[in-house]
Amino acid sequence: MAARRNDLGPNEGLIGKADARRRLTTPALVLDLDRFEANLATMARLAKESGQALRPHAKSHKCSAIAKAQIAAGAVGVCCASIREAEAMVAAGVTGVLITSPVIGQAKIGRLAALASAAPGLMVVADNPRNVTEIDAAIGAAGAHLKMLVDVDPGMGRTGVIGSQSALALARDIGRAGNLGFAGLQAYSGMVQHIENYAARRETYGPHLDGLKQTRDALAEAGLAPGIMTGGGTGSHHIDREMRTLTELQVGSYAFMDVQYNVVEILPDAPLPFETALTVRCSVVSNNIEGFVTIDGGLKCFATDGPVPAVASGAPPGAVYTFMGDEHGRITFAKPGEHLEIGAALELITPHCDPTVNLHDFIHCVRGDALAGIWPVDARGVL
Repeated sequence: MAARRNDLGPNEGLIGKADARRRLTTPALVLDLDRFEANLATMARLAKESGQALRPHAKSHKCSAIAKAQIAAGAVGVCCASIREAEAMVAAGVTGVLITSPVIGQAKIGRLAALASAAPGLMVVADNPRNVTEIDAAIGAAGAHLKMLVDVDPGMGRTGVIGSQSALALARDIGRAGNLGFAGLQAYSGMVQHIENYAARRETYGPHLDGLKQTRDALAEAGLAPGIMTGGGTGSHHIDREMRTLTELQVGSYAFMDVQYNVVEILPDAPLPFETALTVRCSVVSNNIEGFVTIDGGLKCFATDGPVPAVASGAPPGAVYTFMGDEHGRITFAKPGEHLEIGAALELITPHCDPTVNLHDFIHCVRGDALAGIWPVDARGVL
């Protein structure tokens, strides 16, 4: 049977039920709303204290309902990693969208032009003069106007122009384009976000920000002062707040937290400021061998680019997870004689929240044991 339009999956009938969490059909991506909302409030407060704007990165959640919650908490908009994410956000009425990766190729640039016509205030980055020319032509053909930022490589070697003079030259190209407007600079140091020790992270990241300041000053001297300086992330946000080189922060994982970030010293000599709000609920499907059980969460359920999921609840202390194929995972017990029955539910912390969320269609929002709602992951995908 074909799915109904706006279908919310097999757990839709549990919305509003007080005991729904334990009854969820698994695997199910679960968001603790109390923790999630506390995380949004904490980051909003921190940014307000430093006088910086928040433009959280939607690549972490790919969910327009979450983007709207972030904006309601004080964010000026959201970042998107792809044209697909941006289209989903705009279609849902999310404003202040910045596409943080270069949009290249005739098909995607055409979609960008259509989106610019439908979403005043849309912004995009570029790091190549040819790309600027091609986007300018498409935007002009659509009768639209688009703000563009120069993507600056802070030393990551992924995207971005290298050096102040290259940034200045590209900013001038954007300024001369008839259908574009130069809006500022972007610089994202992704390689520093998960450096676990705060002092080591600051030592690595400081020179990146120093270089960005030099680029900013060079553009200002040439009469092209950047209106927006955007970048940063959950791991670097405290350093960014102290140094204030950036005018806005592209934090993402703070809303959820995950195994990777839970071991990062985000603040110097202080506890984590954000709580783990996102888990995946799984069930035991086999328990025939002593010492471990098999659950219904495997490679199709969790990201595999980092650590393994961590058991949050439902298993004896010390139990650990192992991938056991596309559909399955193993929970190995720490002590002899420990056991879980068929159907027993566990919740596991996502290893890396961004690509884990991208594997799921729905986020199940809970308050305690009640299912408050189900939010579609409406921007998932790669295009």
